[in-house]
Amino acid sequence: MTPLVSLDDVLAFGATEDGALSTVVPGCFSNGPAGLPPEKGFPFGGLLAALCARSMRRGLGLETPLRTLSVQYLAAAAFDAPLAFRPRLLRGGRNVLYAAVEADQDGRLTHHATGTYGRDGQTSSLSPLRRPPPPLNSLDPAATIGGPMAPHFARHVEYRFDGGPNILGGNAGRPAVERTWIRMSNGRPLDETTLCYLLDALYPPAWTLSPTPVAMTTVDFRIDVLADPTPQNAPDGWAFFEFSMLDLGLGWTVDEATAWGVDGTPLAVARQRRRLLPQRGG
Repeated sequence: MTPLVSLDDVLAFGATEDGALSTVVPGCFSNGPAGLPPEKGFPFGGLLAALCARSMRRGLGLETPLRTLSVQYLAAAAFDAPLAFRPRLLRGGRNVLYAAVEADQDGRLTHHATGTYGRDGQTSSLSPLRRPPPPLNSLDPAATIGGPMAPHFARHVEYRFDGGPNILGGNAGRPAVERTWIRMSNGRPLDETTLCYLLDALYPPAWTLSPTPVAMTTVDFRIDVLADPTPQNAPDGWAFFEFSMLDLGLGWTVDEATAWGVDGTPLAVARQRRRLLPQRGG
């Protein structure tokens, strides 16, 4: 089995000769099935989103909270090869900042991201997404994912499903929705970086509709942070997530993910567009 490297180790950027931030993605962050070599998949999109967010904050010295992250996956990155991040400030301001980052391997652009940063204001709050989750201790710790079909990246995550998991046909005839408490398996506190990772830390919801998974790849991933995670609303790193498929057809699928704190406070929403890959003939 591929050695497990921590998220913090991958987030500990080095520097290239031209000043870019550099890291290497090991195979334990592959989105491929654990029963197959990591190279049968690609670096997990949630990790790449987390790296984009961290590289902009570190490279530009940003202290303002992240509000929106939008990532475009232009080409598949390779494992165990230096991945260079080049952040730049698009526009600074007292209340809102705009930044961008491009990542490449050997001069080949792999993904691009933009970030919007802004401080909260003293205004009234309305949260129609507020939804108290089921108590964590009411769910079976064995309601998790594992085995050869679980993606490599899931080894970094602890799950506790509410009525699942339903991968490979468990939701046939029902909405493609999965609900689960999630945290990093090492107990890492929930922050903006971990939130980016976990908002993509599940198989596509479409895979719950059929026993045969449809091959697909992410092209766009957008995250909106609604409230900053804290030890109070995400104790011990736990948050409650709902992953749902909004649409599948014409060669695309669009999914949505929502994260809530323990008290029902909406922490973030994310939307992901995936391209369906052509099926090879037998």
